[in-house]
Formats: sequence, C-alpha cells, structure tokens
Amino acid sequence: MNKYITEFIGTFFWVLTAVLSANNGSGAMAPLAVGAVVMAMVYAGSHISGGHYNPAVTLAMLMRGKVDRSDAIYYIVVQVLGGLVAAMMAVFLLNCQVRVDIRPVQHDVLCSLLAEFLGTFALVYVVLNVTNVRSNAGQSHYGLAIGFALAAMGFALRDISGGAFNPVVALGISVAGMTDLSELWIYLAGTLLGAAAAATVFGVVAENQN
Repeated sequence: MNKYITEFIGTFFWVLTAVLSANNGSGAMAPLAVGAVVMAMVYAGSHISGGHYNPAVTLAMLMRGKVDRSDAIYYIVVQVLGGLVAAMMAVFLLNCQVRVDIRPVQHDVLCSLLAEFLGTFALVYVVLNVTNVRSNAGQSHYGLAIGFALAAMGFALRDISGGAFNPVVALGISVAGMTDLSELWIYLAGTLLGAAAAATVFGVVAENQN
C-alpha cells in the first residue's frame, strides 16, 4: 500500500505544479518548477515505489520487466486519481482570490504529437539509464538527471504541445480547461509511443548492463 500512496503523492504534486505554474504568472519558469518538483519527488519516493509518477514511465518499466503487471495497473490507477485530484485542487487555488483566466494550449495536432513523443522519449530514456543500469546503482544523481531532462524538454517543447510528457499531466490540463478532452488522444498516443520507443532503444543500447 505504501508504494501506491507514494505514487499518488508524487503524481499529485507533478500535476498540481504543472497546472498552477502555467497559469499563475510563472510564465517561462514553469518548466523549471515542474522539473524541480519531479526531481524532489523522485528523491522522496523512489526508494518506496520507484518514483514513476507517470503511466509512460510505468509502461517502460513494465516492458523492461522492472515492475509486475498487477503493480503496473495499480500504479496507473493511483496516478490517474492523483492527477485528477491535483487538477481540481489547482483550479480551486487559482480562483481563491481573483478569477484567473486559464491559459489554453494552442497546438497543431501533428506537431504536438511529435513533440510529446520526443519529450517523453527523452525523459523515459534518461529514467531507464539512471535507474536500470548496474553501474549507476547507489549513485545519487538520478533525481537531478530526471528533473533536468524534464525541465529541458519543457523549455524546448512547451510552446508546441504544452509539454505534458505524461498522460496524467495531459488529463490534468484537460480537466483544468487548458486543452479540450477531445485532444487527449494526442497526448496519450505521443507519450505512450515515446515511452515504448525509449524502452525498446534502451534494451538495445544498454544490453547486458541492466
């Protein structure tokens, strides 16, 4: 149960930070805020649950045999719940004092699909290389690597797709009104395909190292 609670908490703060920082005047610093909170949550919870906080990461770990199928299903369930609660909490907080106009994500379908694929590929590829390689065991850099990878992809791609790189973040920004639910498939396809591709490439380039 502890690992599911940990996944809920980590995903909650990822989505909460993503929605709030995109709409509270943080502007260009939003990707840094998201990268920082994910880095912190990875350090806080990776020893309990592995610190996935993202169905795309869970998919990649499942493909690599690092999580069993039943755990993967429960992880995704609690990640979705954490993201939904976070999105509703973020909208409430944004409207506590002054009505805030939620900033919609403007994007082209093909460009957004490619951006989410590439951003998720980079994120998951880093996650796998810092957590699934024997030579990295016991090192303390993994949280920094993951957080900076996420922030870098956010800075590079957020103006194209919104920079979700996580199906639950995509769901959260849809619930918050930043994008339409009818466009959720773009994020699901881009992030899950990106994660699957990263897991496949990792299996080739890191053969015999994990």
